[in-house]
Amino acid sequence: MRPLRYAINVTLDGCCHHEAGLAPDEESMRYWTAEVERADALLFGRVTYEMMESAWRRPATGTWPEWMDEWQIPFAEAIDGAEKHIVSSTLSGVDWNAELLRGDLRQAVERLKQEPGDGLFVGGVTLPRALADLGLIDEYVFVVHPVLAGHGPTLLAGLRERIQLELVDRQEFRSGVTALRFRPAPACSGRVPPSG
Repeated sequence: MRPLRYAINVTLDGCCHHEAGLAPDEESMRYWTAEVERADALLFGRVTYEMMESAWRRPATGTWPEWMDEWQIPFAEAIDGAEKHIVSSTLSGVDWNAELLRGDLRQAVERLKQEPGDGLFVGGVTLPRALADLGLIDEYVFVVHPVLAGHGPTLLAGLRERIQLELVDRQEFRSGVTALRFRPAPACSGRVPPSG
């Protein structure tokens, strides 16, 4: 079974709006490129799909836009060429190497996880919370920025039950950003015994 990995940028106060953290630099873009490249396919909700497509889809001219720095191109090429699965009840169709996932979310994602390969990557805010509630996320990657946003959507807000995680990797960047990789703790009920 290939694992489902959730990865997102987050501020110290839990904000996961894509503009709330530090501006991406060469080191962080290398990290995100590697995360995308180690996935067989990407899983997005409608909002994330449309946001990523508007920023990272190769223009019809075949030439990347002038605003893009040379060190951003490997990430752009990785995400542009990746297979994508889109969860949406409002979109009637998708392209950009994508297919719509219809029907029961649990069944659709479990089917994807059963396929051979190295793993699936999910990004965004709303879809990952639903997948976490269903117990389908096998790895959480939080790229923590040394910023206090003070507003915006917060990480996994509204999660139905607590999920106990174990830290399996930590990587610090020169910018002060820290990438933390967690897996759900084995045989954990998520409940905390009373103290005192």
